[in-house]
Amino acid sequence: MRTLVCTTPGAFEYVDGERPALTEGNAIIKIKRIGICGTDLHAFEGTQPFFSYPRILGHELSGELLEADGAESFEIGEAVTFIPYFNCGICIACRNGKQNCCTDIKVCGVHVDGGMAEYLSVPSHSLIHGEGLSFDELALVEPLAIGAHGVRRAGITKDEFVLVIGAGPIGLGTMEFARIAGGKVIALDINDARLQFCKDKLKVPFVINALAADVTEQLMAITGGDMPTVVIDATGSLKAINNAFQYMAHGARFVLIGLQKENLSFSHPEFHKREATLMSSRNATRADFEHVIASMKAGLVEPTTYITHQVEFDEVKDEFQGWLDPKNGVIKAMITI
Repeated sequence: MRTLVCTTPGAFEYVDGERPALTEGNAIIKIKRIGICGTDLHAFEGTQPFFSYPRILGHELSGELLEADGAESFEIGEAVTFIPYFNCGICIACRNGKQNCCTDIKVCGVHVDGGMAEYLSVPSHSLIHGEGLSFDELALVEPLAIGAHGVRRAGITKDEFVLVIGAGPIGLGTMEFARIAGGKVIALDINDARLQFCKDKLKVPFVINALAADVTEQLMAITGGDMPTVVIDATGSLKAINNAFQYMAHGARFVLIGLQKENLSFSHPEFHKREATLMSSRNATRADFEHVIASMKAGLVEPTTYITHQVEFDEVKDEFQGWLDPKNGVIKAMITI
């Protein structure tokens, strides 16, 4: 079995090893597609917090089910994806149905080796039926589920103005599911090409460049003076998060999907007078995965729109560095194996 190992920051090596054996409660997947996400890029750069090397990256995955123990509703040979956040099942979060923020969570490709490999063993309870979707589509379910979970946390109601900060893959998915939830989406980013993508491909009605001097004035004009009642950050940028507190309407909810390792700073009087709500959104649940798949099947979202770069597994080592350069316009790179 061939794998691609990130040995140290900035370095990949192809390694040949043994195919994983079937063990109790697990399933073996023959990997077909690997989507590249921000976590993979940050790990390669050496900027991903709490990360150790060597590590096999990859958690946006799809493949063919080869063997399984304890997966009675699945058929050998069917196309599958899986929930890549392996939870303990016994902690307070797991007992309360929040397996996405398990106290001992092991994220595939981050805390444990991931799917840049020909075969991967995963817990059978993590499997998700392919429902007739293509391997490309199934590999995009996980990143879209991240946005769908953040939208569900926000509790968006019909015709609310929803400001989504960051037009990367997670932000784009968040915009899609905010729209599906009935929100009027406003995209905020510093990249004009990404904002144009939002308008042309996702039909986002309002876009604003965050570097403009009149962001607040533009938001006021769009919302009729009210400001957005939902703000969602998908950047993880400290500056972007701190700035966004001023964009909240009175009574608004601010959801942090992006992760920032430093302390946040905002005016408590301004936050307090709004009776605002601040919440985080971590990973996604099975309900989010199922919502994404149902939305794909209903034609409410076209996931392959995001795929801008496609390469074969043997090309990844040479191509990966280029995906870090904004000039190359990467939204989603997809690997075929």
